[in-house]
Amino acid sequence: MTSAQPRLATTVTAAAVLAILVAATGAALTDTGPWYESLKTPAWKPPDWAFGPVWTTILTLCAAAGILAWRRTPSRQDRLVLFSFFALNALLNVSWSFLFFTLQRPDWALFEVALLWASIVALIFAVAKWSSFAAVLLIPYLAWVTTASVLNYEIVQLNGPFS
Repeated sequence: MTSAQPRLATTVTAAAVLAILVAATGAALTDTGPWYESLKTPAWKPPDWAFGPVWTTILTLCAAAGILAWRRTPSRQDRLVLFSFFALNALLNVSWSFLFFTLQRPDWALFEVALLWASIVALIFAVAKWSSFAAVLLIPYLAWVTTASVLNYEIVQLNGPFS
């Protein structure tokens, strides 16, 4: 085993653990019980069963993008910057679930999703500095959150005001 292999294994393991942590935290904050079921939603809303596989795919692609970019960053400081972009994005990702589902405030989540969306764009640019392919892997995430933003807006319009 070369010295690069343990580092790759460590990087892959860390990325997988972090992606699973984000997924588990988001899932723990997501309650699709009576309150959620009572919401009026647009006819085009994806079926509830689709959200799990979509988020699994997105977080897998995020982990892969992180691995690719991390392996190409030239310095510890660059890695810290890269990690900061991923950490901020993860925080905003789980914050949306907290606002929407736990606090039952789709209106607050609508404001927050704009920050999440902007963090994905920033993440794409940050990752692209070291790997254009890694940046491309994040495009489905941006597309999904764009769709979720419109869905969030529609839910606010159909159900608001919230208190």
